Formats: sequence, structure tokens, C-alpha cells
Amino acid sequence: MLTAEELERYARHIVLREVGGPGQTALKEASVLVIGAGGLGAPVLMYLAAAGIGTLGVVDDDIVSLSNLQRQIIHTTPDIGKRKVDSAAQQIDALNPHVNFEAHAVRLDAGNAMSLIGGYDLVLDGSDNFETRYLVSDACFLAAKPLITAALGQFDGSLTTIRAHERGADGEFNPTYRCLFPEAPPPGTVPACAEAGVMGALAGMLGSMMALEAIREIVGFGDSLVGRLVMVDARAMRFETLRYRRDPANPLNGDAPTITDLSAHR
Repeated sequence: MLTAEELERYARHIVLREVGGPGQTALKEASVLVIGAGGLGAPVLMYLAAAGIGTLGVVDDDIVSLSNLQRQIIHTTPDIGKRKVDSAAQQIDALNPHVNFEAHAVRLDAGNAMSLIGGYDLVLDGSDNFETRYLVSDACFLAAKPLITAALGQFDGSLTTIRAHERGADGEFNPTYRCLFPEAPPPGTVPACAEAGVMGALAGMLGSMMALEAIREIVGFGDSLVGRLVMVDARAMRFETLRYRRDPANPLNGDAPTITDLSAHR
């Protein structure tokens, strides 16, 4: 049940026919894990907290640095030197004390991924490297958890939703992250953010889209991004959507799966 204070706080959601009281209650009962409290994770955490997610977890072992503040808007100048999960917790409590915030100040790895991901209803991956993205996507499949994943370039970004553990309307399994990206690019071919740079407001745009997609998945309105990749070109302010299908040769839910645990990530 929503309290009188919550009814007022979420009034602009509740008057939406697609959300209403039942949808807002579903948000209150949901648990979401965000991987990373950085450029993507910062706006995700703030908008999901504002939306009334009941339990909001974040995994990040980094500390706040001055160069983060150009895009990681959940952190402030006085937070420099603090753990990101601690500064995020402070901001979220100030924004919405109804949210149960769970801070995991660890680096996600093959040893802890299943236990962390298994405790939540939905996972949002805002990590900045392919190694973590493959780990998260594999773990979500094995734990039967839906995944929303996004990535940033200098002036471009992409977003998709993955429910590879479920079957679509055609009876076939939905596509995996490995159907979209069968292999990671060779080391050194994709420069890190510190080398190439990134437009700060673009991180806010993609992070907000991730939060919107999470709310959609929980409440159940509109069309999911399962099997669709949204691509954003900030230079031209252009949005395109690419459809992708399950690859029968993919190693997770393909015709002859070879990945049954996370041992390959150790």
C-alpha cells in the first residue's frame, strides 16, 4: 500500500493511465541492481529513486574524482575522495527516503556476480568495459534476470533490453547480448573514456533512457526494447533502431549452448 505521503510524492505518475496506483505499487515492490555509479549509473540511480523503486542497489568499488563531475551528476565537489556508493547513498536518501538503498562497494567478478544479481528483480548495466558487460549478461541469463544494458561513445550511445532466459511470441528464446555482439573488439581498438572523452549530457540522456526502460519493464506499459537496439548520434541528434534476433550459434541459449556457468570469466 502507498502511504498518503507517497501518493502525493508520486502523484504525477499515478495520474498517468499507463501507471496508476497499481503501477506505482509495482515500482515500490521492485528491486533493481545498477552496475556502476558513473556516467550512466548516476542518472539511472537518481531517476529510479525519484520514481519510487523500493530497493535500489549499486555495485561500484571506485572513489569520486574531480574528472567524474562533468557527467556523474549524483556526486558533488565535496564528495571527491569518497566512495561512489557512499556519495550515491547520501544523495538518494536526500531525494527519496522511501527507497531502500543497498551499497555494494566491490568490483563485480565471476565470484560474486551470481549472488549479487540473484538478489534483484532487474539489472541495469552502466559499466564502461566489454569484460564486465559480457560477465553481467552471462550472469543475468544464468540467474534468469532481465537486463537493460547501455554503452557510451564520444558522441554516440546505444541501449537495449535482454530477456534471453525467456521465449518470445514465436516460441524461440529471445536474443542474448552475445547475439548482438558475438565477440568483444580486440584490446586497444576502443579507447577508454579518459583517452577519447565523452559528452557529459549524453551520459545523462542515455542514463535517463535506461531508467525509463526499467520503469517500463516493471510497470508493463508500451513496447519493450527486447530484440531492439536504440542508437543515438548526438552530433546529428538522430535516433535509429536496429532489430536483432537470436543467433542459433550463440553459446548461451543457442542450439548447442556451451556456457553453463561463469568459469570462463575467472
